[in-house]
Formats: sequence, C-alpha cells, structure tokens
Amino acid sequence: MITRREFMQASMAATALTGFSGGWSRVAAQQAVTQDMLLDMPAVGNVTLVHITDIHAQLKPVWFREPSVNIGVGAAKGEPPHITGADFLRAFDIEPGSRAAYALTPQDFTSLAGAYGRMGGLDRIATVVGAIRSERPDALLLDGGDTWQGSYTANATKGQDMITVMNALKPDAMTSHWEFTYGGDYVREVVEGLPFPFLGANIFDSEWDEPAFESTLMTESGGVKIAVIGQAFPYMPIANPGYLFPDLSFGIREKRMQEVVDEARGEGAELVVLLSHNGFDVDRKMAARVTGIDVILTGHTHDALPVPVRVGETLLIASGSHGKFVSRLDLDVRGGRVRDAGYRLIPVFSDVIAPDPDIAALIDGVREPYADELARVVGKTEDLLYRRGNFNGTWDDLICDALLEQRDAEIALSPGFRWGASVPPGQDITVEDLHNVTAMTYPEAYRNTMTGAFLKVVLEDVADNIFNPDPYYQQGGDMVRVGGLGYRIDINAVQGERISDMTLLATGEAIDPARDYVVAGWASVNPEVEGPPIWDVVEAHLAEIGTVAPREGNTIDIVL
Repeated sequence: MITRREFMQASMAATALTGFSGGWSRVAAQQAVTQDMLLDMPAVGNVTLVHITDIHAQLKPVWFREPSVNIGVGAAKGEPPHITGADFLRAFDIEPGSRAAYALTPQDFTSLAGAYGRMGGLDRIATVVGAIRSERPDALLLDGGDTWQGSYTANATKGQDMITVMNALKPDAMTSHWEFTYGGDYVREVVEGLPFPFLGANIFDSEWDEPAFESTLMTESGGVKIAVIGQAFPYMPIANPGYLFPDLSFGIREKRMQEVVDEARGEGAELVVLLSHNGFDVDRKMAARVTGIDVILTGHTHDALPVPVRVGETLLIASGSHGKFVSRLDLDVRGGRVRDAGYRLIPVFSDVIAPDPDIAALIDGVREPYADELARVVGKTEDLLYRRGNFNGTWDDLICDALLEQRDAEIALSPGFRWGASVPPGQDITVEDLHNVTAMTYPEAYRNTMTGAFLKVVLEDVADNIFNPDPYYQQGGDMVRVGGLGYRIDINAVQGERISDMTLLATGEAIDPARDYVVAGWASVNPEVEGPPIWDVVEAHLAEIGTVAPREGNTIDIVL
C-alpha cells in the first residue's frame, strides 16, 4: 500500500491533471460555474472508462450530506477515504465554501445546500455520459451496483423504474448488492432481459458450486482489448437476509479473482478493470494481493475521492453515491501496459448540468403513477436530516425515536445503512423523503426482549464488522444506530472489548447484563419477522410531533 507521503504526491499531481479540487474550487468560489467547466478535461490516451455506483434508486436530484465521521482502522487509519471535513479540504486543497467543498464534505452543508442546490438525477447523468461519448465514442459506461433499491418507486416496482431508465443510458456492464434483496429468482429473471452483462465472478450456485453469473466482459475500446470483471458485494447472507437468495453463495474469493484475472490476461486482455462492490478498504487490500488488475472501480462504501489512489500498479477510483458524481478515467494503454492516465470526478450539480430531455421524460413517466403520494407531506423538520457517517445521524435519531414511542420500547436499534438522502432544515418531509431512508423489502418493525448481555453482544458484533483492522473482516455498513441507549466504544480495542458503559438513557442506570429490556428495531435479516413497516411507524410518530426539532447531546462516547 502507498504511504501517506506518496498519496499526497499523487494527489497533487492528479489535482493538476483533473482540475476538480485545488485551483478549480478557488475559481468556482469566485465565479459562476458552467456545464462546460464541470465536464472539461484534457483527453488522455485511447481508452475512457465512465463509472457510476451506489445510486440507490435516486432518479431525481437530491441533497446528500457526506460524513463527518469516517474512521479508518489498521493500515487505513488516517488515510483517504478516512478523512473528513476540514482535514479533507486541506488534503485536497479545496477552498472552504466552494462547490467542491459542498459536494465532498459536510462543512457548512446547510448554508451551502441553499446556495448550490441538489445534486444528481439520472437525466443529468445522462447529459454527462452523452457529452463524454460524443468526445470518446468508445467510452465504456460501468455501473457499480446498488442501483435498483432505495426509493418509494423502486419498492413499488421492484426496481423496474431504475431498470427502465438505466437501460436507456446503455451501460456496458454492472455488478450488484442490494439488487438481490428483491430475491435471487427475480434477479435472474431481470438479468435475462438486460441488454448488457450483469457481472459477478464471486457469485456461485450453492448446490453445484459453480459460477451463477457471468464473471467477465471481454470487449474492445480504443483499439485495446479490455476485460471488465465484476465483483458483487461479498457478504450478502450476513448483511442482508440469506433466505431471499438461498441458492447463491458469495464471498471475497480472492483465489478465484486471481484465476479470473489470469484467464483474462491469457485471452489477450491488455487492460483489466475490476468493477467492484467490495468497499474501498477491501479493494485496497485486494489490489495489493491480486496481481494483474490495472483499475478497480470501487463501490459500496459510498466514498468520493477527487483523485485516484494507487496501490502498486493498480488505480482505485471512488465515485461516491446517490448520483452525485460521475467518474471519467482516461487511459493511455500501449503494449499491454497503462502508460498514462487522466481523471476527473465530475460533480453532478443539478442547477448547472442540463437534464437530457428524453431521459427526463422517461423518469417523469415511471414516476407519474406515484406522483401524488410521493409529494404528500408527513411532517416538517427544523433540523438537517441526514444519515451518512459511522454513528447516528439525525435521520437515525428520528427513526429510533419513532420506534421507542410507537412500539413502546426502552431501546431502539436501527441498521447502519449508508443510503438515504438528506432533508435541509425548514423543509417539509414528504413520503418520498421518508422512503428514501427506509425503502426496502424487509421493513418490518419488530418488538421483543433482549438481555443486557445480548445487547452488548449485538453491539460488539457490529463494531467488529466495521472496525476490524483486517478489511476482509469488515462485513457491515456503519454502526447500528441506537435510541434510548448510551455507550462508550474504543475503536482500537480487541474484538469483544470495544463496548462499555452501556446506559439506559431514560433512567441513567447502567445496563444490567441479566435484565430483559424491551427492544424495537427493523430490517432484521431473520425470516418471518412480524411488525408494521418502518415507514408507517415513522409517519405515525411524525403525525404526533408535527415538526422534528434539533436534538441536544451525544450519547455515544468514541475513543479513537
């Protein structure tokens, strides 16, 4: 892995090349930004890769606040993408208050959101992709997955809204994660009709122990023979309900990846691209251990970096989430080697980039049957509602409060999903906003009892999934969100000893390992869970309180 000094040297070189951070942000702070400015990039070489990932079914532009807490452990401690806020601005020479600062950090998010507006929208992404293709007709558009899930309309149509629009964008390939929460059989049915390959070298048929999907797209672009290898999210049966895809197995399968890379090279591939949903740190480790991969287009952890990270001979590209960014990577490939590269992380500002009229009409068409319900107001917020970060965000606090009140519980648990758009203060909360943070296929809000000892086991298990120093054991999203419960977490402690000082907030009493506590939660990976869908629980809570007010205090003590 590269050292921090080497990273910063690479960052400065790439900044000069991409024009996104540094000088671009200072100019952007002083003058109006145009679409041409956002898309302008000196062409390099003969191959262009265009990467989008983790859109989470956001057809329209959204607000999305980047994390203020993104903790790296082990070799990744203090390394990108595990720097945030002011540290991120300094590391990439980004001017505070600029569009780049707004897009890439949580700094002054509320005020900057008012100035710079929403980001994303597949109609704007279509414009970006079209502009790149007009310049580089052979450009490959690659989708990193988590595309079909995460909105009201995606839930209502089993992802068909996204499938319809994405098909119109004509990707060259995709990989997957949350797609499988619609069911393994359903995914197979959809894949049969896709006009592009659905790749997953690490997805196997459980009964026959053989590949269940295509592993590799062999194609040619710019006169170069290219292998695009897909890697789906490896921990599906742990992070999501295995009963939804019982005949499939996943896993990192590092040995399998080396075999697939070697096979592609043996078939004459001059450029090997891994289209991955492993997560950044897993891909960083894989890049150091699997030889022959030139580029990893990484996804799952929603990181957005304005420059590539180099690990040995491999470039890692992180393109963010929710449609906020499109990555363009130009490569000069000659003699089976990458000789030069140019990169631009293109921010999709919806007030700057014009919507593609055909895609805009298609989006409006798939949303029209649900338009009235999407716009229905269920509450209002005085606080910024956001989710992204290692620990509770304000959306999570609202969900936990709803579980505590509506399910008559002492403690609430809410999953540490990274997906979910933000809502600025002073805004109405609509059905669409609510479903942007809850829309999924196993939304039941359960209510049962857990001993204090079992609660600690739950927190310890999730903490190890996130903060294990070996990336290959980092199996989760972010930390489980809690309501009614305070605790202390020592990030660098050994497994089973990170969590202490657990407190029941209602009484201030220490959690008793032997006592039963009434616990409400949702998104259980277990089958046959009973309870109302979480969006009904939150809507009922909003009907009672009317307006979400800012919450005071932090109930989690983090020791770094």
